[in-house]
Parts: sequence; C-alpha cells; structure tokens
Amino acid sequence: IFHDSVLNGLEDQVAGSNQSVAAALANFLAARAVVKQAQSQYYPTLTTAPSITKSRQFYASTQPGTPGKPYVSSEYSLPIDASWEPDLWGSVRNTVKANSSEAQATLADLGNVRLTVQAEVAADYFQLRVLDAEKVLLDGEVIAYQESLKLTQVELDANIVSGQDVAQAETQLDITRAQATDLGVERAVLEHAIATLLGKPASLFSITANTLAIGPAEIPLSVPSQMLERRPDVAGAERRVAEANSQIGVARAAYFPTLTLGGSAGLEALGNLGSTPTLVWSVGAGLAETLFDGGKRKAVTEQARAIYQGTVANYRETVLGAFQDVEDNLSTLRILSLELQQQDAAVAASQNYLVLADVRYKSGLDGYLDVITAQTTLLSNQRTGMNLRMEQMTASVQLIKALGGGW
Repeated sequence: IFHDSVLNGLEDQVAGSNQSVAAALANFLAARAVVKQAQSQYYPTLTTAPSITKSRQFYASTQPGTPGKPYVSSEYSLPIDASWEPDLWGSVRNTVKANSSEAQATLADLGNVRLTVQAEVAADYFQLRVLDAEKVLLDGEVIAYQESLKLTQVELDANIVSGQDVAQAETQLDITRAQATDLGVERAVLEHAIATLLGKPASLFSITANTLAIGPAEIPLSVPSQMLERRPDVAGAERRVAEANSQIGVARAAYFPTLTLGGSAGLEALGNLGSTPTLVWSVGAGLAETLFDGGKRKAVTEQARAIYQGTVANYRETVLGAFQDVEDNLSTLRILSLELQQQDAAVAASQNYLVLADVRYKSGLDGYLDVITAQTTLLSNQRTGMNLRMEQMTASVQLIKALGGGW
C-alpha cells in the first residue's frame, strides 16, 4: 500500500518469524486437532486384546496311590470388541460444530495477531524514518550554526559585536548538537523494537538511515461498512457466537437417553497354535437415562444460554469498536491534513522571519538574540511539522489495520 520496498521486506518477515504469530498458529493447529477428536465420535470404537495362557495340570491316575501325570495346556484368544453410540440427539454433531467454530475463531485470532504485529512494524518504521529526517534537519542546522558562530567570532574580533553574541551562538550550537545526538537513543529503541517483532536479536539487526520519502496511503472517499467483515477480530467474535450457540445444543442433548451398541467376535483355541480355532461372538445394546440429577442438566443449559448471550454482547461490542476505530482514524487523518497545511504556513512564516532578523542584525538594527530567536522558532516549527507527518503516517497505518489490512 505504501510502496516502500524496505517496509515490504520487513512485513514479509513478520509472518514467518514473529513469536506471537507462531504461538497463535500453534493455538490454531491445536484447535483444528480438537475438531478431529470430536469427529472421531461419529464412528464405532474397535479394540482388541489378544492373549495366550499356559497352565500346568495333572491327569488323574486310574490306580489308587499312584500320582497323576502332569500335562501343559495352552489357550489362545483373539477377540475384537466394538462399541458405538449413535448420535440420536445431536450431541456429537453440535460438539463438532462448536469445535469447528472455535477453530475458525482461532484462525481469526491468528490473522488478528499477524495484522497487529504488521501494523506495529509499519508504525515503528515510519517513526524511525521521521527520526532520520529530523536528524538530517538538525545536522544541517548544526552546520549553519557553526557558520554563524564563525561569523560572529569574526565580528567580535572586529569589535562589531560583543562577547555575549558569541556566547549565545555557542549555546545555540551546543543545544542543537545535543538534540541531534539524543535522536540516536530514540532511533535505537525503535530499531530494537522492530527486531523483536521480527523475531531477531536486537544486537544483530539494523536498518540503514534514510529519510521518509513517501506519504500516507490514498484514502477512499467512502468506506462501506461491509469492509469491517474483513477484520479478524470481528470474524473471530462472530465465530465464537456460533460456538456458544452449538454448546446449547450439546447441553440440551443431555436430557435424552443414550443408546450404546456393542459387540465382540474372536477366535479361541486350546492346545497349540495349529489347533482348530473356535469362533465366539456376542452382540448387545444398552440404554441409559438419568432419572434425577438435582437440576444439574437444567443449570448446565442455563449456563450455556448465558454464555451465548455474553458472546453476542461481546460480538456487538467488537463491531461497535471497529466502527469507532475507522471513524477515529478517518477524522484524525482529515484534521491532520488541515493542521499540516497550517503548520507548513507557519514554517514559511518562520523562514521569512529569519531572513528579516538576519538582515536587521547585519544592518546593526537588532542584536544577535533576535537572529537566534528566529532560528529557534524555525527549527521548532520544522520539527513540529515532521512530528505531524509521523502522526499522519501512524494514523494511516491504524486505519488500514481498522479495515482489516486494506480496502
């Protein structure tokens, strides 16, 4: 959207290396696995427990007083048991729907985390670029103030000005140098913040200094409300409403009896493995119903309904917040555009003021303090204009985030 190759490269790295994104992806994969677990209840369960049993016994002797002869027998068993609980009342179906909705909600959470991190990278990047531009401005002013100091020292040697003018010029130069140096602290903090967002050690990451060469994204004249459906947090809130609604169906299914079908079949043999096996089998069905639970099922159902109402309220609040985010940033951009025009006019007036103050100083009509005042006023207005442009870029990023990543 902003057509900045460096920013595009940083945004591409976020999706694969940011740890918050990685954690959100793991949560989504876990939620998807829970869906598969719920779907497995549609099918019967098969189990087997093969066994081999050896026992030592004695043949009874036909002669009194003579001990029986020992013999060893073996028993082989290969059973297969099956059980299935038909989903007569929709308990499994609603559980699958609820888990599927939660998986979709966690996918939306993943998108929201990714969008939030990308927006933070963009905002930090533009702040860093504004600091680079401000550093260029201050470095230029330092050079200009050095020339002014040299000129003032020459005039002092010629007894045209007093030592006070030289001291004022030196003070102004030192203050501006300190301000330029202080920007390095803010830039380093922003650079380290971007490194952390990219999942990289701060000590091994750097961004080459460059001025801000782009402006805010072109904003459409109107933004349809349907675009808010693209917001991951809105989509996630809507999916959690669907999940809570499905949980009501799970709770209501507990009022009805449970039917369980079971059966087993297998082979049994006595002697050795070569013995002819015998087929054994059994089938059956069971019905279970809770006759009295002290109001537990009713309370669980009431809880599910209350949770549903809560998720509906959260969803509505999320949608209202989305509308507010869009309106806040649209109005911010509109007002900042007007304020920047006014600030540019203030910068132009400050430049004219400096020219007049310099002419009057060189003509001997005013002291050097008037020149310093004009220079300070111009520099302050220029820095204010840069900060307003930084706010404009940040608001543009926040608007893109509020619309789900673009329009």
